[in-house]
Amino acid sequence: MKPTGRTFIISGGCSGLGLATARDLHQAGAYVALLDVNADAGKTVIQQFGDQRVKFFQTDVSETSSLEAAVNSTVEWIRQTASALVGVVAAAGVGLPAKIYDARTESPVPISTIDFVLNINLRGTLDLIRLAVPHMVKNDPLTEDGERGVIIMVSSSAAFDGQPGQVAYAASKGAVASLTLPLARDLARYGIRAVTIAPSLFDSAMTRQLPEKARKSLERAMEFPVRAGNPEEFSSLVMQSVTNSMLNGTVLRLDGAMRMPSKM
Repeated sequence: MKPTGRTFIISGGCSGLGLATARDLHQAGAYVALLDVNADAGKTVIQQFGDQRVKFFQTDVSETSSLEAAVNSTVEWIRQTASALVGVVAAAGVGLPAKIYDARTESPVPISTIDFVLNINLRGTLDLIRLAVPHMVKNDPLTEDGERGVIIMVSSSAAFDGQPGQVAYAASKGAVASLTLPLARDLARYGIRAVTIAPSLFDSAMTRQLPEKARKSLERAMEFPVRAGNPEEFSSLVMQSVTNSMLNGTVLRLDGAMRMPSKM
């Protein structure tokens, strides 16, 4: 499927992996709807891209009403551009590390911390998908195979080898990995594919918050290359997932052969 002249929704689209993806899709001639909670970042990105083929919608992916407003606004924009909604890239995510039990306070992790991570990483992903799919199934076939679109989700190395303090994060990213195949099977009859990318340590707003010691420890766990991934390396795999119709129902690890250690 070619992205040119077609519309993609990207959550978390104004920083890190989402922004790199938006840039590549825009350069390929796509229309891009950027969903992000950070209004200042949205304004900055619009200034960089220009207002042709790009829209920003301030969105809290943990709130259904906010997502509904963003998707409805995107659909209204599509009516003006006559550019079909063919793709969703669910890249909004948070970390918020916390161990299940804190020996210092002799208390479990607050359920509010778990809810915060799950609501953005998992619920927000599913909510965006379920709101976008009804519009995608109405597309005319885009290829000889009858393809109508693609959904690309973001998991993590933590889904497979999460570290201490990543119980909520690993649960959210493991769930995204697990839902990939059933989602692809749900949507196969409509010609809509589902692909998940599971990156390891990548340069992003979330990983920049890591202490330098923790970051260096993770980099040493990389086999090759021994460094954090670049957002452009992530977005290039997104572009391959868009254009290669045989990528469906699968989780693609993008990790430099990294297996995260139990201890830093």
